[in-house]
Amino acid sequence: EMTEALAEYWHKRMRQMWGIAHRDATEIQKLLQQGYQGARYSFGYPACPDLADQAKLDRLMGFGRIGVRLTENYQLDPEHATSALVVHHPEARYFSVD
Repeated sequence: EMTEALAEYWHKRMRQMWGIAHRDATEIQKLLQQGYQGARYSFGYPACPDLADQAKLDRLMGFGRIGVRLTENYQLDPEHATSALVVHHPEARYFSVD
């Protein structure tokens, strides 16, 4: 839960840096229902179900530069590390890949 809360915090900071945070919902319930512009997609969740895709992101970003590595099961180590693809497009929404 702490990792998810921190991911939400940094996603908010990104929206502030991009100048779009003023569009965020003001009510917590609406915020929790994606009441903001953009979306954050993480591997292993419905929109990006294949955890092995973490390896592609690692090759692109170089997780080792910040002390993070992939396990043989594509989990991030240390355990509370997280990764995400964050987009700011106004029509970005969460979805499932079946």
